[in-house]
Amino acid sequence: MRTESPRGGENYPPQFQADALALYESRRGATIASIAADLGLNAATLRTRIRAAGKAAPRAAAPAPTATAPALGAENEALRRKVRELEEERDIPYRPASILRAELRAEPTP
Repeated sequence: MRTESPRGGENYPPQFQADALALYESRRGATIASIAADLGLNAATLRTRIRAAGKAAPRAAAPAPTATAPALGAENEALRRKVRELEEERDIPYRPASILRAELRAEPTP
């Protein structure tokens, strides 16, 4: 099916290239890498063929599930609480030093 090209790469028959492009167009949820793996091609080779054919369109691997607004609101509130908690924990080491400085300034010098 493959032949050596003068540059040292491989040439694929026109029918194989057309079938690879048709497979790319028919599998909307699939990535170029997954289609190339199915065909035994390098992903860069298939990507080059797709671009040359003018069919390069950005595609996502799969649509992410969407959450409802109340669920997102609850998650945001929980995350805000966690951020406040972590900020308080982060600031604890700095509080005693500032309190100590204030105490040292308040002490009379002999």
